[in-house]
Amino acid sequence: MQRYFVAAEQFGDSEIRIIGEDAHHAVRVMRTKPGDKFIVSDGQSRTALVTVLEASPMVIKAQIVERLSADSEPSWDITIAQSLPKSDKMELVIQKGTEIGAYAFVPFQSERMVVQYDAKKEAKRIDRWNKIAKEAAEQAHRNRIPSIEPVQSWQELIQSFGSYDLVLFCYEREGHAAHGRGVRLAIREWLENSAAVSTPNVLLIVGSEGGFTDREAAEAEAAGAVLVGLGRRILRTETAGIVGLTCLLYESGEMGGA
Repeated sequence: MQRYFVAAEQFGDSEIRIIGEDAHHAVRVMRTKPGDKFIVSDGQSRTALVTVLEASPMVIKAQIVERLSADSEPSWDITIAQSLPKSDKMELVIQKGTEIGAYAFVPFQSERMVVQYDAKKEAKRIDRWNKIAKEAAEQAHRNRIPSIEPVQSWQELIQSFGSYDLVLFCYEREGHAAHGRGVRLAIREWLENSAAVSTPNVLLIVGSEGGFTDREAAEAEAAGAVLVGLGRRILRTETAGIVGLTCLLYESGEMGGA
């Protein structure tokens, strides 16, 4: 069933309104007409099954038929911090990460970035990334749209570590047999040694195509991050975050792992 997100003020006690591009898409593309049903969420706490009363490309008015439980969100809030990759790889990270269950995305700059950072260009790209996250959240029947933060510097990212319960730094050296620990062991050690948290807030840090420098790894570890590997193979930058996110959700019990 089709799903749409609306602003809180468009979600009333008995009726909802869909406006703008969503209304145009529903009427012109999905051929929505009075009597049709779909699901609407305010992206926070309210989700409902509605029946269309009036439909035009400018606005759709619908009546709430049934309030639905907002139970499609993971029990862990996992943010993917992704060093800016080249081309449209960030779009893939956001789309698939949203489908799987990411809570938020933080694009950042690292030493070995392949792309040339352009603040004006990235600002425009964030608008597109937000649209991709919204569409992916609708497709996956999520109850909220992941937030996408402005691009941060390396130092800004490090300074944010204190706002998370756990920070995992994906470092390829940790994936080899002779080094460190894998993400599974790191999570289980943290669960064993930490006070119970109802909704753990986790930051997963992924490098660009060039990976991280030893200096960045040392700085991250000194700031409280746990260096982890994602296996013995070298993953593409657009794959690493998706794999790490899936591992985390499995260990949280989201996929029957607990």
